[in-house]
Amino acid sequence: MTADSPRPTLVLVYQRTSLPWVFESAQRAGIDLVLVPRPDEAVSADRLPPAVVDLLRLDVEGDPAGALDALRRRHEANAFQGVVTLYDPAVPFVAEAAELLGLPGIGRDAALGAQDKRVMRERLAAAGLNVPGFVRLDDPADWEKAARLAFPVVVKPAHGFSSLGVTKAETPQSLKSVVDEVWQTSANKLGRTDGLVVEEYLDGPEFAVESLAQGGDVRVLAIGYKGDPQGPHFEEGVYRAPAALPDAVQESVRREVVAAHRALGITDGPTHTELRLRGGETPYLLEMGARIGGSGVSHYIASGVTGIDFAAQALRIAAGTATEPLGSGPSPTPVAAAANYIVPCGGSGRITAIHGLAELRDDPRVDHVVQMLFPGDVVRPYPDFTGYPAFVLSRHADTAEAEEFHRFLEQSIRIDYTDDTVDTVDTDDTEDTDHEGQA
Repeated sequence: MTADSPRPTLVLVYQRTSLPWVFESAQRAGIDLVLVPRPDEAVSADRLPPAVVDLLRLDVEGDPAGALDALRRRHEANAFQGVVTLYDPAVPFVAEAAELLGLPGIGRDAALGAQDKRVMRERLAAAGLNVPGFVRLDDPADWEKAARLAFPVVVKPAHGFSSLGVTKAETPQSLKSVVDEVWQTSANKLGRTDGLVVEEYLDGPEFAVESLAQGGDVRVLAIGYKGDPQGPHFEEGVYRAPAALPDAVQESVRREVVAAHRALGITDGPTHTELRLRGGETPYLLEMGARIGGSGVSHYIASGVTGIDFAAQALRIAAGTATEPLGSGPSPTPVAAAANYIVPCGGSGRITAIHGLAELRDDPRVDHVVQMLFPGDVVRPYPDFTGYPAFVLSRHADTAEAEEFHRFLEQSIRIDYTDDTVDTVDTDDTEDTDHEGQA
């Protein structure tokens, strides 16, 4: 805080203004935000989201050194209390910035473990957690190293997000072509390929876990069902919470997630964890993101289930103003159900029409329809990841009601395509940092 303003200020990196929750939570928490806009999003200084007091334009991905220097100069001229992001690729930058400026954060080493899937797997295995057989590939020519794994396997970019490039290889004979394809997809989308992870496919339903860490204590807020995707490309589908799991399985999930925080060194801030229950009982982490998942969707889910302002508490931790210890006890008792229906691409080509979304905006069960793809946008075939067409976020009395609503949406929403893709353009890549069926 400065002498001019008693309110703490955070720099918020690469948050889309169309996803409102973090801005609204900052306003409720009495925190000012300096927004670093995404390069592909036009943000007007005279029409700022709630809590945003200024814009700071940085090229975080193209010129990280220059962005760090600009952030340092801004801090020297007008101090802020923390740096945060909900955008997974920016997590290492934010951690480095906070460390260099002496601000609260997880540090560069923890950020590396949370963002590089190769390092994450190695650290989880070293801590004795449930980890599938895996091999790291630093060059596609080394694909034969992974042929010794039990098949099928899943190949994914070390620094990928959402479903980008994630592909299942059923047999050793198909592994080389899958590795080559994922490597190229990653290079095209991310502008680089630092490496891949090949890991044994985990059968069993998928779940997401929303947690908050403070001073090393971890509180699991909500566990949600994410479907049972079989591949080969694991397109996102649903997220419904609270998950209908036996108490013993929920406790097993909670223990594994808390232990993963320790293994990765994540002591403060929000996390979004993806896992599968092998045999329906044993949790195996797919990945843990050191951020609020889904660019804020995880806040909507966790807050809807628990009544806790998830993003507000995460922002207080980032600003160093959180005063109430979280404790590490059982998850809060659910007060309602919350759900996200991720409209599937259902094909590829140029979108000509999206049916069924407009009618939902007046549905009393629906709080938000967040549309990212529109007629005229081009959806590339998997394993490339163009983006999610839309999120339909809703609240319900229980998860059974949410499941029934999602069955209705499956029948009522449809996307039409044409194969006229000569003038291909990039479209929104709102991400959820999650893996098979995944933040």
